[in-house]
Amino acid sequence: MRKKIFMVIVVMLLIMLKVGSFIAFHGEEGLNRLLSFKALSDKYAGEYYNEYIQWEARMIQENPDYDDLKILVDISEKTLYLLNGNELIKKYPIASGRPGNPSPLGSWKIINKARWGGGFGTRWMGLNVPWGKFGIHGTNKPNSIGYNASAGCIRMNNRDVEDLYKYVKHGTPVAIANGLHGPFGYGLQTIKPGDFGADVMEVQRRLRALGYYKTDYLDGKYGPMMEEAVYRFQRDNNLPKNPHIGWEMYNALGIILME
Repeated sequence: MRKKIFMVIVVMLLIMLKVGSFIAFHGEEGLNRLLSFKALSDKYAGEYYNEYIQWEARMIQENPDYDDLKILVDISEKTLYLLNGNELIKKYPIASGRPGNPSPLGSWKIINKARWGGGFGTRWMGLNVPWGKFGIHGTNKPNSIGYNASAGCIRMNNRDVEDLYKYVKHGTPVAIANGLHGPFGYGLQTIKPGDFGADVMEVQRRLRALGYYKTDYLDGKYGPMMEEAVYRFQRDNNLPKNPHIGWEMYNALGIILME
C-alpha cells in the first residue's frame, strides 16, 4: 500500500514539474492557450464520436447481418437474385456478356469492393475468376440492361448496384448460370489452344481426375500444359491427335449434354 502511495506522489510531482517547465518557457498565456485547445479538441472529438455512433447505428439498421448471404445470376433470365439461405431478399435486372465475351459461368466469391466511376458505374464487386478480371458493377449505359452487352461482367443499374453493395461482403458466394448445363451453359463449343472459360476449366478438371493434367490449380486457360494433357488422353483413348477439343473428345470424357 505504501509503495502505491509513493508511486502516485512521484507521478504527481512529475506532472507538476512538466507544467512548471511549460509555464516557465511559454508563460501563463501559453498554458491557457494549451488548455483552450485541449477543450476545443475534446469538444470536436466528442461530436465526431457521436456522429460515428449514429452512423454505425444507421448502417446496422439499414444493412441487416444475414448469416447465409449468396448471389445467383441467371444469364438466361438477365436477373440477379440476392438470397439468404433459400429466402429471396431482392432481385435486380442485369446485362451479361455479349457474344465472344461471355460472362464466367461457375461458382465464385466476392474478393474486392470499390466505388468506381465511368463505364463501371458507381460500384464494383470483383470476382475470383482465374482467367480474367470480372465483376458485378454499375454502368453509364442503362439502356444495355436486359441484354448481352458487356465484356463479360455483370452490369446493373447504378441505383441497384449501390443497393446490392450495402449487403455484399468479402467472401460472399456468387453463382453464375445459363440454363441447366453448368460450365457448358453456352453449349459444347470447339475449344482451341488460347481459349479460356468455364468449359475449359471443366475439361481441365476431368483430365486431372483421370491423371493427365497434373496440377493443383485449374485456371480455365488452354495453354501448353493442357495441350500436352489433351494429346496424352487422345493417345490412350485411340483418338486422332488434335489440339482442338470437339464432340469426339467430349464424348470420351463423358461430357454429354441432355436436352
